[in-house]
Amino acid sequence: MTLSPSEIERYARHLVLREIGGPGQAKLKAARVLVVGAGGLGSPLLQYLAAAGLGTIGLVDDDVVSLSNLQRQVIHGTEDIGRAKTKTAAAALEKLNPHVRFKAHATRLTAENARELVQGYDVVADGSDNFDTRYTVSDACFHEGKPLVTAALGIFDGSLTTIRAHERRSDGAWNPTYRCLFPAPPPPGTVPACAEAGILGALAGVVGSLMAIEVIREIVGFGEGLVGRLLMVDAHSMRFETLLYEWDAHNPLTGKE
Repeated sequence: MTLSPSEIERYARHLVLREIGGPGQAKLKAARVLVVGAGGLGSPLLQYLAAAGLGTIGLVDDDVVSLSNLQRQVIHGTEDIGRAKTKTAAAALEKLNPHVRFKAHATRLTAENARELVQGYDVVADGSDNFDTRYTVSDACFHEGKPLVTAALGIFDGSLTTIRAHERRSDGAWNPTYRCLFPAPPPPGTVPACAEAGILGALAGVVGSLMAIEVIREIVGFGEGLVGRLLMVDAHSMRFETLLYEWDAHNPLTGKE
């Protein structure tokens, strides 16, 4: 896929990177990425994917912009309050990079529509804020054979990993599933909602940007990704740590039972 003269100038800093260059930028232009959620994580993720020259970006979100969103959901503005997030995100990305094709899915992702939504994309990036959606997205990606970049936020902490559960490692063992990492959701009431506990707004920007890097890395194919590794960010003490996790023989997708 060729780049126009304006795209060559726009992506010049990518084109001089040995790890991306012309072939990598062409892969980005040809890629289709589905983003689940245009909230705190999805906002910077969408912006940096568009800036990077992703060919097609899909967005699944059924919410509208509220004033309390704007402390961290930076793709939306004050004038957008009350409007659908898919529409405000589309306008923002068009302004940022008109070369990117945007596809809005103004609906809630459910077990009934998840597989249909993810099957038309090359990579899925989940920035949702609840375990039900995370399990649903990860299961759909497994059944449709799609790589998944998934992240979550706490009050002062965030985490990020990549799931390629439909593939095996070089030694023949399965890659871990999301359910290998989190076999069950936390008991009700143990994880307070953002509205109750609060959240550091800039943390969403950090983790959402890290998601964009991981999506770009998955498409272009450079460096060491986060399959089997959970990146944890502690903004309170400003620490980054990585936890290794493995395939669980008891997981319901690829387990022995």
